[in-house]
Amino acid sequence: MNLALMQAKKNLGNTSKNPTVGCVIVKNNFVISTGCTGIKGRPHAEHNALSYSSNDIKDSYLYVTLEPCSSYGKTPPCVKSIIKNKIKKVFFSLKDPDPRSNNKSIKQFKKNRVKAHCGILSSEVKNFYRSYYKSKVCGLPFVTAKMAVSKDFYTKNKKGKWITNEFSRGRVHLMRKNHDCILSSSKTIADDNSSLTCRIMGLEKRSPTRVILDKRLETSIRSTIVKTAYKYRTIIFFNRNNKKKIKTLKNLKVKLVKTSLKEDGSLDIKKILFKIKKFGFSRIFLESGIKLTTHFLTEGLIDDLHLFISSKKLGHNGSNNFKKAMKLFSKNIKFVNEKVNLHGDKLITYRFA
Repeated sequence: MNLALMQAKKNLGNTSKNPTVGCVIVKNNFVISTGCTGIKGRPHAEHNALSYSSNDIKDSYLYVTLEPCSSYGKTPPCVKSIIKNKIKKVFFSLKDPDPRSNNKSIKQFKKNRVKAHCGILSSEVKNFYRSYYKSKVCGLPFVTAKMAVSKDFYTKNKKGKWITNEFSRGRVHLMRKNHDCILSSSKTIADDNSSLTCRIMGLEKRSPTRVILDKRLETSIRSTIVKTAYKYRTIIFFNRNNKKKIKTLKNLKVKLVKTSLKEDGSLDIKKILFKIKKFGFSRIFLESGIKLTTHFLTEGLIDDLHLFISSKKLGHNGSNNFKKAMKLFSKNIKFVNEKVNLHGDKLITYRFA
C-alpha cells in the first residue's frame, strides 16, 4: 500500500475533479504492475495497472489507495474491470466519499467471489486525501499557503528580490506542480513581476492555472503573467469596468471574471473560492503577500501553511513583518505537519484543518 501511495503522489494536483489514485498488483509476492490516475483524471489507476501488466494477472492481489469506482462515467467502473480480470483479493485504504461509489465495491466483490479488505495504511492515506475529502464534503477547494520570511520574520527585502535560498525556491516549484491552481494578488504581481509557473526541467507542463485577484483591474499588460497568458491559463477576478483594458486582456488570452464586492468594498474571497471550485479546481496554492495571506487566515480559509524561514536576518533592510500575524493565528494551528532543513533555510508546515 505504501507503493500504491507513492504512485498516487505522482499526479497530485493534476487529475482535475478526480482524485489521484495509486494501484499496485502483486502475484506470488512479486509486484507485476503499477498504475496511477492519468493527467486530467483519466484513465483511472486500476485501469492503468491492469492494462500495463504483461504478466498473467489472474488470481493476483490488487492494492489501491481509494475504493474502486462502481459507477459508469466516461469509462466503465473499475470494479467491473477488476472482476473481469479475475483478481483474487482487493485491498484499499479508504472508502470513497463520492456517493456514487461509497461503500458499494465490497458488495459487488463479494457477489463475484472476490475477497476485499478496507483499512490498510488508512491514517497516512487519509491525510494524503484531505483535499479530496474537503472538496467532496465542504464544496470548497483545499488551500495551501506559502510564505517566505527572514530569520527575523520580514517578508520583504528592501535591497534584493530573494529572502530564502535556491533550495527553498526549488521546493516552491515542486509545490506548485502539486496544485491545479495558483492564486495571488495584483499587488504581488506588480511588486515581483512573478510568472507563477513551475520552472523545473520536465515539469513545465505541470504549471498550475494562475488566478489573480485584481479588484481595480490594475495588472499591467506588460507584466510577465499577462505576456505568457497564451501559454499558461490565466484568470483575473475583478470588479471595476475598464472596457479598453478588458478588450486588451481578452485579446492576450486572459480570462476575466467580474465579481461583486462585500459591503466593506473588498472582494468576497469565499465566493471567489466557490467560483474557482466550479471551474474544476480543487487544490489552490496561495502565493501572495502578507495582506492577502493574513486575510485568508482571518477567514479560516487556509488548510496548510508552508513557512520558509531564512538563516539570515534582514534588520533595517526588511519590511512587512509576519511574526505578529503568526502569533495571532497560532491558536488555530492543529499541529506541525513537517519540518525540513533546506541547507540552512527551514521549512515548517503548519496544519490548520
